Amino acid sequence: MSGHATPRTDLPTVLACGAWLKNTACLLLRGEPVWSALHGDLSDPAACAALQSSVQQLLQHAQHSGAPVQALAHDLHPDFFSTQLALDLAAALGLPAIGVQHHHAHIAAVQAEHGIDGPLIGLALDGFGLGSDASAWGGELLWVNGARWQRLGHLLPLALPGGDRAAREPWRMAASALHALGRGDEIVPRFGARVGHELAGGLAQMLARGLNCPPSSSTGRWFDAAAAALGLCLRQSDEAQAAIALEAASARWLADHPDCAALPGAKIDAQQRLDLRELFAALLDQPAEHVDAAAAGFHLALADALADWAAQAARQHGSRQIGLGGGCFYNRVLLQRVRTRLQADGCTVLLPHARGCGDAGLAIGQAWVAARQLAASTSEHPTVKEPEPCASPSLPA
Repeated sequence: MSGHATPRTDLPTVLACGAWLKNTACLLLRGEPVWSALHGDLSDPAACAALQSSVQQLLQHAQHSGAPVQALAHDLHPDFFSTQLALDLAAALGLPAIGVQHHHAHIAAVQAEHGIDGPLIGLALDGFGLGSDASAWGGELLWVNGARWQRLGHLLPLALPGGDRAAREPWRMAASALHALGRGDEIVPRFGARVGHELAGGLAQMLARGLNCPPSSSTGRWFDAAAAALGLCLRQSDEAQAAIALEAASARWLADHPDCAALPGAKIDAQQRLDLRELFAALLDQPAEHVDAAAAGFHLALADALADWAAQAARQHGSRQIGLGGGCFYNRVLLQRVRTRLQADGCTVLLPHARGCGDAGLAIGQAWVAARQLAASTSEHPTVKEPEPCASPSLPA
């Protein structure tokens, strides 16, 4: 909790098992978080074992404190070790297991840290989180009020050619953006010499036929596309390598050109989706020798569009508080521009500080949502699932 927040001591005790990357667990005890150590990514068996040990310690701590755990909270993704652990423990202990959508949890983490019981608008931007529709999310505009939430809009989805492989090879995302622009015939000329003409041609055909190309609204994947289009990173061996390279190029240019203009093209469509296709086209039109300037113009345009999108939602929903969550906000260029623009619009901008804006701080959001959901439920009608988003006439079901 932030220093000025008053803990909700009437809340049920909930143990949240966190996400997949940078995993931590969090016990919400009398309205205050008790954190585990950082376990790391759950692709590592040692991290899974550490999470199991931490969860047992937190269960014992709650019991000894006289406020035993009343529910386990987890991510919606069924394959996460953290999800499976929560479900197994809940079954063994006879407790509810409450799934919380990933981006809802990111914004709820902001609410938890700042002690906000009322609604706020949230921008949740990251690489991946399973959506309530079972698709890949990551560029989300949300209305959040504790256990209740609504997806107000999202980034226009890009296809992920090759599925998860697209997240490791940013050139695939640039190819996907070209296809989304109706410029798929440029994929081989642009990338064939660097990745192989046969591979590039095969991927162009994959996109044209829609084979193994699941959609994703991820902000991280748009950063990948931009970095690859500018030749900054075609394949990445480390998490967010492409996005970091794009940010570094942007920061270099802005340090010497603080009055740099945003590129044109980002727009909000009739379905409240933020469409970045024409912004990507503007990026492609920049001279090859102006990579840093193009990276800066892309950042500024994206940040301005995000801020305008969120401010518009805040006005429509009568909430001037806007929470920012998700790992994309580790990008200082993006964060500074979004925050400055929102504050100029009269909005209060809130960030999670205790564990950062990424997945390491996600568990407190899971626990916060689950505790409010559990408190609102009745013994006759217990709720053990993530609440459905509020109906929105402007969005398809």
